[in-house]
Amino acid sequence: QTQLVESGGGLVQAGGSLRLSCVDSGRTFSVYTVGWFRQPPGKEREFVAAIKWNGGITNYVDSVKGRFTISRDNAKNTVYLQMNSLKPEDTAVYYCAARRGSALTLKPEEYNYWGRGTQVTVSS
Repeated sequence: QTQLVESGGGLVQAGGSLRLSCVDSGRTFSVYTVGWFRQPPGKEREFVAAIKWNGGITNYVDSVKGRFTISRDNAKNTVYLQMNSLKPEDTAVYYCAARRGSALTLKPEEYNYWGRGTQVTVSS
């Protein structure tokens, strides 16, 4: 059974970097499309990035292009989100999600499994 656990969040100054990790303890990660979403305070959950099962194709929301990089290591059942040049508006709870399908969908409702999230706070 797929169980996702995020880590790597924290407090960082604007311009800094963090790397988030998402581990699947169920060891079925390698066949899933995986996405990162975030929910800023008082706002709805939004798409950040997604990666296909083989890591060959990725998708990003425009606001993070050139700053964030999603990658995966299927041997370790782990997906990463490297976040550089962080801005205060990146402050949010970041969630990892997985879906049984190859489409890099932006819609949260199309993902089957979710982690509990990790807090990222960027100070100005």
